[in-house]
Amino acid sequence: MEISTLSLYISLSPSIFIFYIYVFPHSPWLLQTGKFQQTIANCVEKTGRALHSGNLTAVKILPEFAGEGRFFDFDSKYIPASIDFAQVSPLCTKLCKDGHTVQTVEHLLSALEATGVDNCRIEITNLGRKDRFAEVPIFDGSAREWVEAIEQVGLKIATDQSGNSCEKLAPFLNETVHVWKNDSFIMAFPFQKVDITYGINFPQVPVIGCQWFSSMLLNDSFYAKQIAPSRTFCIYEEVERMREAGLIKGGSTENAIVCSTSRGWLNPPLRFNDEPCRHKVLDLIGDVSLFARGGNQGLPMARIIAYKGGHALHVDFVRRLKALN
Repeated sequence: MEISTLSLYISLSPSIFIFYIYVFPHSPWLLQTGKFQQTIANCVEKTGRALHSGNLTAVKILPEFAGEGRFFDFDSKYIPASIDFAQVSPLCTKLCKDGHTVQTVEHLLSALEATGVDNCRIEITNLGRKDRFAEVPIFDGSAREWVEAIEQVGLKIATDQSGNSCEKLAPFLNETVHVWKNDSFIMAFPFQKVDITYGINFPQVPVIGCQWFSSMLLNDSFYAKQIAPSRTFCIYEEVERMREAGLIKGGSTENAIVCSTSRGWLNPPLRFNDEPCRHKVLDLIGDVSLFARGGNQGLPMARIIAYKGGHALHVDFVRRLKALN
């Protein structure tokens, strides 16, 4: 059925949102940003423990030619940070190619997308073991260490193999895009910049409850100060179940904020009152960065509204964007 205009009313405590959705004809295209593609100015090297496997992993981020985009170099296998290779496992996003897997990529990719590292090679190595699975270190559960490491070495304009710079393009929507699952959704409306609003709802955990966070000014400075420091969170009563499922083997109060349904936060203080909601924005940016192609921007120029999302819904959203192209 063709729909020209749809008014959608969504009532979500504690606020009521009225959305007017205008459905336009067809697909995202790429617009000029007025910027050149960038790469990292020098090598970044970090070593840390992985959240789910508990393994010790070394990561090296290296400069790359314009147009190459971001990709992992694992066991001499190149795995592009692209939706074409994305799979969702419980509580994280992973990239798989030719039998090799790199897991928990979302925080690193979020930092790279937000700080403007459009092209880079990410070498990842398991320390003390050799197999076809690697996991990005979790550090303190946020993207802050990645952002600080990137800021320390700086960025430079990327050039192609002929020495030419390339203009950075950004995907732009000319129709509303949405994905739903039960009462969770992500919607993206045509807009002149990137604007993200995210909502979460944990009625079983009163200290979290319903939270909303909006990033009206999503630039690298705002990201570094207001989003990157937000840490991953978990519900204490669910920890044992996750460990029995083979997850969070490297998890601790040093790399996550832990909340009990009855006792509240077990390792305060929070960095923000709405830190869990901000972390969801961090994850969303990392997952949507998988839409990037050829060293261009991954986040579409759109007003994105998400509610009760997770990695699976984020990846479905990116697949929906790709299907329009």
